[in-house]
Amino acid sequence: GKAHKDNFYHTLMVLDNICADTNDLWLRWAALLHDIAKPVTKRFEKGTGWTFHGHEDKGSRMVKKIFGNLKLPLNEKMKFVEKMVALHHRPKVLAEDGVTDSAIRRLIVDAGEDIDALFLLCKADITSRHKAKVENYRQKLEEVKQLVNDVTERDALRNWQPPVSGEDIMTIFGIGPSKEVGLLKTDIREAILEGKVANNREAALQYVIESAMKLGLTPKEV
Repeated sequence: GKAHKDNFYHTLMVLDNICADTNDLWLRWAALLHDIAKPVTKRFEKGTGWTFHGHEDKGSRMVKKIFGNLKLPLNEKMKFVEKMVALHHRPKVLAEDGVTDSAIRRLIVDAGEDIDALFLLCKADITSRHKAKVENYRQKLEEVKQLVNDVTERDALRNWQPPVSGEDIMTIFGIGPSKEVGLLKTDIREAILEGKVANNREAALQYVIESAMKLGLTPKEV
Protein backbone atom coordinates (compact mmCIF):
# COMPACT_ATOMS: atom_id res chain seq x y z
CA GLY A 1 0.00 0.00 0.00
CA LYS A 2 2.99 2.33 -0.15
CA ALA A 3 3.90 3.61 -3.59
CA HIS A 4 7.14 5.20 -4.73
CA LYS A 5 7.56 7.78 -7.44
CA ASP A 6 7.95 6.36 -10.94
CA ASN A 7 11.69 6.10 -11.54
CA PHE A 8 11.38 6.39 -15.34
CA TYR A 9 9.51 9.69 -15.21
CA HIS A 10 11.79 10.96 -12.45
CA THR A 11 14.79 10.19 -14.67
CA LEU A 12 13.26 12.12 -17.58
CA MET A 13 12.68 15.09 -15.28
CA VAL A 14 16.29 14.97 -14.08
CA LEU A 15 17.47 14.84 -17.70
CA ASP A 16 15.31 17.85 -18.58
CA ASN A 17 16.66 19.72 -15.56
CA ILE A 18 20.32 19.02 -16.40
CA CYS A 19 19.79 20.02 -20.04
CA ALA A 20 18.61 23.43 -18.84
CA ASP A 21 21.93 23.96 -17.03
CA THR A 22 24.60 22.38 -19.23
CA ASN A 23 25.43 21.21 -22.75
CA ASP A 24 27.87 18.62 -21.37
CA LEU A 25 26.84 15.40 -23.13
CA TRP A 26 28.47 13.13 -20.54
CA LEU A 27 26.86 14.89 -17.62
CA ARG A 28 23.56 14.35 -19.43
CA TRP A 29 24.43 10.66 -19.68
CA ALA A 30 25.08 10.68 -15.93
CA ALA A 31 21.62 12.16 -15.40
CA LEU A 32 20.09 9.45 -17.58
CA LEU A 33 21.88 6.65 -15.71
CA HIS A 34 22.05 8.01 -12.16
CA ASP A 35 19.25 5.78 -10.82
CA ILE A 36 19.74 2.87 -13.23
CA ALA A 37 20.23 0.38 -10.38
CA LYS A 38 17.16 1.36 -8.37
CA PRO A 39 14.98 -1.45 -9.77
CA VAL A 40 17.48 -4.14 -8.75
CA THR A 41 18.12 -2.67 -5.28
CA LYS A 42 14.50 -1.90 -4.45
CA ARG A 43 13.42 -3.39 -1.12
CA PHE A 44 10.50 -2.78 1.23
CA GLU A 45 11.43 -2.37 4.88
CA LYS A 46 8.65 -2.46 7.44
CA GLY A 47 8.44 0.84 9.26
CA THR A 48 10.63 2.55 6.67
CA GLY A 49 9.07 1.90 3.28
CA TRP A 50 10.88 1.47 -0.01
CA THR A 51 14.67 1.55 0.11
CA PHE A 52 17.37 1.47 -2.58
CA HIS A 53 20.49 0.80 -0.54
CA GLY A 54 23.66 0.74 -2.61
CA HIS A 55 22.01 1.80 -5.86
CA GLU A 56 24.73 4.40 -6.46
CA ASP A 57 27.59 1.89 -6.26
CA LYS A 58 25.79 -0.82 -8.23
CA GLY A 59 24.65 1.73 -10.82
CA SER A 60 28.22 2.95 -11.26
CA ARG A 61 29.35 -0.62 -11.91
CA MET A 62 26.61 -1.05 -14.55
CA VAL A 63 27.81 1.92 -16.62
CA LYS A 64 30.67 0.13 -18.41
CA LYS A 65 28.44 -2.66 -19.72
CA ILE A 66 25.80 -0.16 -20.85
CA PHE A 67 28.40 1.95 -22.65
CA GLY A 68 29.83 -1.16 -24.28
CA ASN A 69 26.41 -2.31 -25.49
CA LEU A 70 25.72 1.13 -26.96
CA LYS A 71 29.19 1.42 -28.57
CA LEU A 72 29.98 4.47 -26.48
CA PRO A 73 33.60 5.34 -25.57
CA LEU A 74 35.12 3.28 -22.76
CA ASN A 75 37.61 5.99 -21.84
CA GLU A 76 37.73 8.91 -19.43
CA LYS A 77 34.21 9.95 -20.53
CA MET A 78 32.84 6.66 -19.25
CA LYS A 79 34.86 6.96 -16.05
CA PHE A 80 33.37 10.44 -15.52
CA VAL A 81 29.85 9.01 -15.84
CA GLU A 82 30.77 6.18 -13.45
CA LYS A 83 32.01 8.72 -10.92
CA MET A 84 28.91 10.90 -11.20
CA VAL A 85 26.57 7.93 -10.76
CA ALA A 86 28.59 6.69 -7.76
CA LEU A 87 28.61 10.08 -6.02
CA HIS A 88 25.26 11.60 -7.01
CA HIS A 89 23.56 10.86 -3.69
CA ARG A 90 26.36 12.04 -1.38
CA PRO A 91 25.69 15.82 -1.38
CA LYS A 92 21.96 15.20 -0.89
CA VAL A 93 22.64 12.99 2.13
CA LEU A 94 24.91 15.68 3.58
CA ALA A 95 22.19 18.28 3.01
CA GLU A 96 19.62 16.13 4.79
CA ASP A 97 21.67 14.64 7.62
CA GLY A 98 24.01 17.46 8.53
CA VAL A 99 27.63 18.10 7.66
CA THR A 100 30.98 17.46 9.29
CA ASP A 101 34.31 18.73 8.01
CA SER A 102 35.53 15.17 7.49
CA ALA A 103 32.48 14.32 5.33
CA ILE A 104 33.07 17.46 3.26
CA ARG A 105 36.77 16.61 2.84
CA ARG A 106 35.91 13.11 1.62
CA LEU A 107 33.43 14.49 -0.91
CA ILE A 108 35.99 16.98 -2.22
CA VAL A 109 38.71 14.35 -2.55
CA ASP A 110 36.42 11.73 -4.14
CA ALA A 111 34.90 14.16 -6.67
CA GLY A 112 38.18 15.94 -7.45
CA GLU A 113 37.97 18.34 -10.39
CA ASP A 114 34.41 17.15 -11.14
CA ILE A 115 32.89 18.59 -7.95
CA ASP A 116 31.06 21.39 -9.80
CA ALA A 117 29.56 18.92 -12.29
CA LEU A 118 28.43 16.77 -9.37
CA PHE A 119 26.53 19.66 -7.83
CA LEU A 120 24.82 20.36 -11.16
CA LEU A 121 23.66 16.75 -11.23
CA CYS A 122 22.49 16.91 -7.61
CA LYS A 123 20.52 20.08 -8.31
CA ALA A 124 18.87 18.42 -11.33
CA ASP A 125 18.04 15.37 -9.20
CA ILE A 126 15.72 17.40 -6.96
CA THR A 127 12.25 16.71 -8.36
CA SER A 128 8.90 17.12 -6.64
CA ARG A 129 5.43 18.42 -7.35
CA HIS A 130 5.78 20.57 -4.24
CA LYS A 131 7.68 23.75 -5.09
CA ALA A 132 8.39 24.56 -1.44
CA LYS A 133 10.05 21.16 -0.99
CA VAL A 134 12.21 21.70 -4.09
CA GLU A 135 13.30 25.14 -2.91
CA ASN A 136 14.11 23.81 0.55
CA TYR A 137 16.31 21.05 -0.85
CA ARG A 138 18.03 23.44 -3.24
CA GLN A 139 18.78 25.85 -0.42
CA LYS A 140 20.32 23.07 1.66
CA LEU A 141 22.34 21.92 -1.35
CA GLU A 142 23.67 25.46 -1.84
CA GLU A 143 24.71 25.50 1.81
CA VAL A 144 26.66 22.26 1.32
CA LYS A 145 28.25 23.69 -1.82
CA GLN A 146 29.38 26.76 0.10
CA LEU A 147 30.89 24.55 2.80
CA VAL A 148 32.74 22.64 0.07
CA ASN A 149 34.15 25.92 -1.25
CA ASP A 150 35.16 27.03 2.25
CA VAL A 151 36.89 23.74 3.13
CA THR A 152 38.57 23.55 -0.29
CA GLU A 153 40.05 27.02 0.15
CA ARG A 154 41.05 26.42 3.76
CA ASP A 155 42.50 22.91 3.44
CA ALA A 156 43.81 22.98 -0.17
CA LEU A 157 42.00 19.76 -1.09
CA ARG A 158 40.99 20.20 -4.74
CA ASN A 159 42.67 17.36 -6.71
CA TRP A 160 44.30 16.38 -3.43
CA GLN A 161 46.82 13.63 -2.89
CA PRO A 162 48.30 12.81 0.53
CA PRO A 163 51.63 14.65 1.07
CA VAL A 164 53.37 11.32 1.71
CA SER A 165 53.23 8.83 -1.16
CA GLY A 166 53.79 5.08 -1.34
CA GLU A 167 57.19 5.75 -2.90
CA ASP A 168 58.08 7.98 0.06
CA ILE A 169 57.13 5.21 2.49
CA MET A 170 59.24 2.62 0.65
CA THR A 171 62.25 4.96 0.59
CA ILE A 172 61.96 5.95 4.25
CA PHE A 173 61.73 2.37 5.50
CA GLY A 174 63.83 0.67 2.84
CA ILE A 175 61.08 -1.73 1.80
CA GLY A 176 59.42 -2.72 -1.46
CA PRO A 177 55.74 -2.83 -2.39
CA SER A 178 53.93 -4.60 0.43
CA LYS A 179 50.80 -4.81 2.56
CA GLU A 180 52.41 -2.44 5.07
CA VAL A 181 52.82 0.28 2.42
CA GLY A 182 49.13 0.03 1.56
CA LEU A 183 48.13 0.14 5.21
CA LEU A 184 50.24 3.23 5.88
CA LYS A 185 48.96 5.03 2.76
CA THR A 186 45.38 4.41 3.87
CA ASP A 187 46.19 5.40 7.44
CA ILE A 188 47.64 8.81 6.56
CA ARG A 189 44.85 9.53 4.07
CA GLU A 190 42.17 8.79 6.68
CA ALA A 191 43.99 10.74 9.40
CA ILE A 192 44.17 13.89 7.25
CA LEU A 193 40.57 13.62 6.05
CA GLU A 194 39.40 13.15 9.65
CA GLY A 195 41.34 16.26 10.67
CA LYS A 196 43.66 14.34 13.03
CA VAL A 197 46.78 15.37 11.10
CA ALA A 198 47.57 18.66 9.36
CA ASN A 199 47.60 18.52 5.56
CA ASN A 200 51.33 19.16 5.13
CA ARG A 201 54.37 16.98 4.50
CA GLU A 202 56.10 17.51 7.84
CA ALA A 203 53.07 16.50 9.91
CA ALA A 204 52.25 13.62 7.57
CA LEU A 205 55.81 12.25 7.71
CA GLN A 206 55.82 12.32 11.49
CA TYR A 207 52.48 10.52 11.62
CA VAL A 208 53.58 7.87 9.11
CA ILE A 209 56.80 7.19 11.03
CA GLU A 210 54.90 6.77 14.31
CA SER A 211 52.33 4.50 12.65
CA ALA A 212 55.03 2.45 10.89
CA MET A 213 56.98 1.84 14.08
CA LYS A 214 53.83 0.24 15.55
CA LEU A 215 54.01 -2.20 12.62
CA GLY A 216 57.62 -3.00 13.46
CA LEU A 217 59.16 -0.83 10.72
CA THR A 218 62.22 1.33 11.40
CA PRO A 219 62.94 4.44 9.29
CA LYS A 220 66.15 4.38 7.26
CA GLU A 221 65.98 8.07 6.37
CA VAL A 222 63.56 11.02 6.68
